[in-house]
Amino acid sequence: MTDALLDVTCPRCGGGFECGANAGHCACFGIRLTDALRAELAARYSGCLCLQCLRELTSQADGVQPQIGPASDTR
Repeated sequence: MTDALLDVTCPRCGGGFECGANAGHCACFGIRLTDALRAELAARYSGCLCLQCLRELTSQADGVQPQIGPASDTR
């Protein structure tokens, strides 16, 4: 295991972010995904999703069926 953060691109929205999974302290560790959503994301995407996408998908899964695809720009 390395302690370096990795610069990666989110496969869902295309945004860049720093992943700390290899360092053992990524911000996504606090996001709780259902087993069903975790399986769906693993089937559709290769690699880590950014924290914003994970939060959006988790929020959608809590209220309605998640729309897995490109993230909409909310700016």
